[in-house]
Amino acid sequence: MKNIPDTLLAHPIEGVNLSGKTLGEELGDSPKLLVFVRHFGCIFCRELIADFRVIAESQPEFPPILFFYQGTVNDGRDFFASLWREAKAIADLPKVFYNGFGLERGGMKEMFGAEVWACGVRAALKGHFIGAPVGDPWVMPGIFLVQKNQILWQHHFKHAGDHPTREELNRELTKVLNEQGEPIA
Repeated sequence: MKNIPDTLLAHPIEGVNLSGKTLGEELGDSPKLLVFVRHFGCIFCRELIADFRVIAESQPEFPPILFFYQGTVNDGRDFFASLWREAKAIADLPKVFYNGFGLERGGMKEMFGAEVWACGVRAALKGHFIGAPVGDPWVMPGIFLVQKNQILWQHHFKHAGDHPTREELNRELTKVLNEQGEPIA
C-alpha cells in the first residue's frame, strides 16, 4: 500500500457533483474508486465512463466512483451530462492529481499500437466514437482503489484501451476489500 501525499489530500477541488472542498474531504473514510480518464475526445474515456455507470447502477455495493478529467468545470458538466449526469468528477486541467498519482504520457505504442486498434473496435461496437480532445491527448488513464489516505490497489494500463473487465474489477476489488474488512460482494 502507498499513501496519498497530504498535499494532494489538502488540495482544493472543483468539478461536477462534488460535496467536499478538498480531495481528502471528498474521499471521506470509505473506499472509493478513483478513475482518471485520458481526455473527453477519447473513445476509451467515453467507453470507460459508460461501463462504470452500468457497474455502479447494477452493483449498489460497488465502491463509489470519483472521476478525474482534464478540463474546466463547465467542460465536465457538458461532458458528463450526456454520459452520466450523476457522476462525481474533479476538474484537473493543470494535472495536479494526474501527476500526483504518477500518471504519465504514453508513446506511439500506448496510443496507436495493434492492441489499441482492437480495443477501438470494441469501444465502437458499444456505440462510442472519437471526439475533439480536451486536455493532453497523450496522458495515460488510471484506476485506483483508495481508502482515506491509502492506495489499496491500482490498474496499470498497458495502453490507452487497456480497461479491466467487470469480472477483473470485481475479482481484484473483492480480494483487496475483503483484506480490509470491507467486502463488496
